[in-house]
Formats: sequence, C-alpha cells, structure tokens
Amino acid sequence: MKKNNSIKKYKSYVVNLLIPAVAFGFITGTVTAVIVTLFKLCAKYVIHFSQEAYGYLREYLYLIPVAVISIFALSLLLAFIYKKMPNVKGGGIPTSLGIIRGIITFKWLSSLIAVFFLSLTSFLFGVPLGTEGPSVQMGTAVGQGSAEAAPKKYRVWGKYSVTGGACAGFSVATGAPVSGILFSVEEAHQRMSPTIVVVVSSSVLFANITSGVLCPLMGVGERLFEFKGLSALGITQYWIPVLVGLAVGIFSVLFLQYYRLLDKLHDCVFAKIPHSVKMFAILLLTLVFGIISFSFVSTGHELILDLVYNKGEVMILILVLLVRTTLTLCANASGITGGVFLPILAIGALCSSVVGNLLLMMGVSEEHYTVIVVLGITGCIAGSMKMPLTAIVFSLEALSCHENIIPVIITSFVAYIIPEICNVKSISDTVIELREDYEESGKEQFLVDTYVTVQPGSFAVGRQIRDIIWPRHLYVLSLKHNQTGEKANLHTGSLISSSDVLHIRYTTTDKEATARELAYIIGEQVIVEREGVL
Repeated sequence: MKKNNSIKKYKSYVVNLLIPAVAFGFITGTVTAVIVTLFKLCAKYVIHFSQEAYGYLREYLYLIPVAVISIFALSLLLAFIYKKMPNVKGGGIPTSLGIIRGIITFKWLSSLIAVFFLSLTSFLFGVPLGTEGPSVQMGTAVGQGSAEAAPKKYRVWGKYSVTGGACAGFSVATGAPVSGILFSVEEAHQRMSPTIVVVVSSSVLFANITSGVLCPLMGVGERLFEFKGLSALGITQYWIPVLVGLAVGIFSVLFLQYYRLLDKLHDCVFAKIPHSVKMFAILLLTLVFGIISFSFVSTGHELILDLVYNKGEVMILILVLLVRTTLTLCANASGITGGVFLPILAIGALCSSVVGNLLLMMGVSEEHYTVIVVLGITGCIAGSMKMPLTAIVFSLEALSCHENIIPVIITSFVAYIIPEICNVKSISDTVIELREDYEESGKEQFLVDTYVTVQPGSFAVGRQIRDIIWPRHLYVLSLKHNQTGEKANLHTGSLISSSDVLHIRYTTTDKEATARELAYIIGEQVIVEREGVL
C-alpha cells in the first residue's frame, strides 16, 4: 500500500509539476533568448550609430537644428504611444515586477513589439537607459504569451511562466544565469518556492543554451562584462571594501531620495505641462550633454569599461556622475522606455571611481584601483536595488570577482545595510509603489472574506500554501482538511488535498478578475462572498 502511494505521489509530481514546468521553461526560455539576442544585436548597431552621430554633430554644429526638430517630432510620437500604451513606459524591471505581482495588466504581444522598438529609439538618441530592463520586460511578455497560448487548465501557470521569462531575459542580457534565477527569489517574489524555482531554472537553462548558440552566430557577446587583471585584496586591506560600501551605501540613499524628489516634481510641479513637452526637455538635455561628451549619455556600458581601467579626474567624474544621475532618473520618471540596471552600474562605477582616486591619494596601491571600481558596482546593486545576494552572485558571474569573494560580501552588506537603516525603498519598489498608486487611483476597493473548497484535479491539490502564487492581496487565513476535519498549521508546510476548505481574505478593485484567477488555482465553483467596501 505504501509503495502504491509513493508511486502515485511520484507520478503526480512528474505530471502536475515537472512536465508543465519544463515545458513552459523550454518555450518561454527559448523564445525569450531568440528575441533578446536579436535585440542585443540591434542595440549594438544602434548605440554605435548614436555615438558616431554625436561625433558628427560635434564636428558639424550647423546640423543641430535638424537634430532638435527630430527630437521634437519624437517627443510628440512618444507622448501619443504612451497615452495609448501606458504599460510600456519607464524601466522594464519595475514594470515586469508590477506585472508579476499583479499590479499591472498588459497585452503581451503589442507590449513586446513596442518595448523592442521604443528601446532602440531611446538608444538612438542617447538617452542614458540600458538594455537589460527591456530584455526583462520582453521576457515577461513572452512568458505571458506562452501561458495564454496554453490550454485553459494550464492558464494558472501564467505567473510562473511570466517570472521565468523575466529571469530568462535578465540572464541573456547580462550573461549571468545564476543571478537570473536568484532574481526571482530576491526581487520578483521575495520568497522561496520549489515551483517557482523549477520553472525559473528551466527557463534560464534553455534561454542560456539558446543564446549560447545564437550569440556567436550573430556576433554578439554573451556576457555583459569580461574584466581581467583584478588584484586580490588581502585581509589587512578589508577596510577598503568597508569604505567603498559606506560611500556607495550613502550615495544609494541620496540617489533613491533624489528619484522621489524628481518624480514629485514631474507629477506635481510640472503636472500641467504636456507630457510631450517634458520628454522634449529631457531629450534636448540629452542632446546638449551628448554633444559635449558621449560619456554623459547612452547606456553607460562603454563608460564602465573605461572607468575600470582608467582613473580620470575627480572633478570631471563628479560632474559626469551628477549629470548621468539626473538624466537617467528624469528619463525614467518621464516614462521613456529603457532599463535602469546598467545605468545604475555606471553610476556605481563613477561613485567608486571617485572613491578610488581619493584612496590612491591616501597611498593605496594603484593595482587596487580596478577592484575598487568593481566593488562599487557591486555595492550599487546591493544598495540602490537592495538585492545583496544577487549583487554578490552577479559580481562572481559577470564582474570576475572570484579572487575577492570576502571583499564583495563586505561591500554588499555595508552598501545594503545603510539604506535599510535609513528605511529607504529600492528603486524598483519605489517605482512600483508610485505605479500602484496610479493604477488604483479613483477605483473602488472591495474587501472579500469567504470560504472556498479545493476542487478535485485543480492546481492547488498536492501543493503547499507557499508554493502557490495567489491573487494579489489575497491571504489564506486557515486550511481545514476534509478527510480529518482538522485545521492545518499553515507554518508546517501541510499539503492541500482535494475538498479541503480554505478561509481566504482579499482586497480587489476587480472582483471578476480576481475570482477568475482564483478559479484557475482551486477550480471552478460558486463563491459566496461576505464583502465590504473599503
């Protein structure tokens, strides 16, 4: 009898978890890799053309009026597109997180196409936004498309597939697969779940296999960076990563507060100014600073490579830091499509380059300058994005910090703890919070408290409460087993069985959509609501 139960349990695990997870991972990961690799190829040529164009304008200043007219036309076009498709605005990572968490709804195919081309347009004009955000957002769209194309009974896998697509997009864009998997745990869902990990791991695996084949064929680099010659810091020099972490951590607090200030100015002080005019102002500033120096604008990838191996003048570094920070945050606040991950890395590199120059003046060996800059990049991920574990793994995968694991951990910890002490939210959470306020503004909130029964053969059967991505703002208050009549302890990982009764409570602005999402998880049934209006 025990053997039969074990076989039945194993079969259920394979059929209900492993096969769907791998299937969605294969489809989502492979398609995402193809699209993102093509996007990286296009971005490579567009960014190179942009750099050449700015050099040409620098040489032939009489062409500037033509560029200004082009920017004005682009501003009008972008304002029209963003009005029709508001969910392709801004940074790709916060938007994807909003979709994963159920805050933002979108049409996957039109969003995929729009993000692809709008991002390239941003790169063409030199807006200081990156390629990784759009890659994550396009992966999210592919994940949603995979779920919508599946039979109805597999629609419940939508949020898992969306998460897998987002992580696959991040992985292919940066060449950091483990960081991509960790991104789902630390940032996307902020919790560990076997189901999420299986789907995400499958997506990232197939995405990296596909990109590994396509990148050499297309002449695109698989990795974001390949640093060489990083010196190893000894135990007597561990005060250096502490100092770098402090500097980057304090800067992260200022950076995040500065973003809130700029967003407030954008939405309040300049609220009556047409969106097209605000974007025109940002694009015009980008044009002005781009003509002065290409270091002020664009994604920041080449700037990082330059900073890692060349010290530069402190005052010039501070000027570039201030300009890039302002332009990046203004572009993001105004909704121009593009990522903030790579620009944040560039800002971290500028900040730590200043610190490195000051340390060299204090007598620190020049051989440590490169590792100081790389530690600053790591600290900026931990501080500004508040992803310390991802920062540590990313530094090993993408920044070649294998000889400096302890300094990396020290820098990440110090840079992360300072914003925590100051109670400052990450850039992604800040953007999501602002987007959530916008999405729910003026909508009626309903509070629903009810009991539901888990239907035979539904997705929830055989899973723990923590394994399920429930509708947003839904909480399972109790689980009563039908066979024994006893209430389960929700903290012990009790499995849900057919006909179990769940006591749930949730708030929603769309009762039908929430009920439909819930039905995908526990099965179709008539839900008797005890509701109220908030």
